[in-house]
Amino acid sequence: MRKWLLLFFVGFVQLSWSQQLAQYSQWAFHQFSFNPAHAGIQKCVDIHSIYRTQWVGFTGAPNSGMLTVSVPVSQLRKKFLNTRHGLGGRFENDRIGNFATNRINLAYAAHFNFNQNDRLSMGLYAGIVQFSFDPTTATTLTSDPEVMRQANIVKPDFTAGFWYNSTNYYLGLTVQNLTRSQWTGLGFDSRHRFHVNMVGGYKFKLSETNSLLPQLIVRIPPKGPVSYDLNLHFDYMNRFGLGLGYRNTDALIAFASFKIRDQFMIMYSFDYTLSGIQKVSSNTHEISIKFSTCRNREGGTTSCPLFQ
Repeated sequence: MRKWLLLFFVGFVQLSWSQQLAQYSQWAFHQFSFNPAHAGIQKCVDIHSIYRTQWVGFTGAPNSGMLTVSVPVSQLRKKFLNTRHGLGGRFENDRIGNFATNRINLAYAAHFNFNQNDRLSMGLYAGIVQFSFDPTTATTLTSDPEVMRQANIVKPDFTAGFWYNSTNYYLGLTVQNLTRSQWTGLGFDSRHRFHVNMVGGYKFKLSETNSLLPQLIVRIPPKGPVSYDLNLHFDYMNRFGLGLGYRNTDALIAFASFKIRDQFMIMYSFDYTLSGIQKVSSNTHEISIKFSTCRNREGGTTSCPLFQ
């Protein structure tokens, strides 16, 4: 039992000081979950839900879930390549041990087309974040009134995002926790801190029905080591996909996705833990369901939503 508590404490310290935000293995297929520049990026409605249970069986292990909605803003176009706009929203719940975080954000994005294929998008998330600590299940070696004090903190929350894509590649940048709000009454210098994510991907068209997508995300936390996910995803006719991924600090990842007609997509991913947490738990599961009014382009069965 002591070993479990020690491992959890070490893991929590690393998470709280290096990575305060929930991470998802399926980030490449849900860019709007962390980048507001994806609000209304397509000419259709996109509703996406995702749930992640990490380190199954580990006491106090992280559990995260999110629901997002993204819609384009209808407008009369005076020019073929004039600026488009998008709106969206997200709700996220993240729990680890005695700590819980809830975020509610609205998003706005502007999309600038330089030509038919090249696009720059800029967006902003604005909302509130609630951070709470529940001491009812906390135990200490000696009585400590500070630890046993309940905390419930509500602060403003902002994220800026940038996105650029062409026919076969994309690049993205986000800066999260822009306000750096302090956790009042919880520690001396505890606060939300800047987090930077950089992403990139390329689509290799193998045939009229198959494509291969290597994709990378680099997470730069305020303190602690930089982490990255490197994924390789095979897509068949934009309906069925398989993939493998590697996270340098934590896990090997396997993906499987299936599209039902043009509207629904289900994706599952499994993380096999490589870190010291493996001694008590090696399994992490993530599942997402997506609804979209988008349809495949005519004659473009390998079209990927990231490049439309």
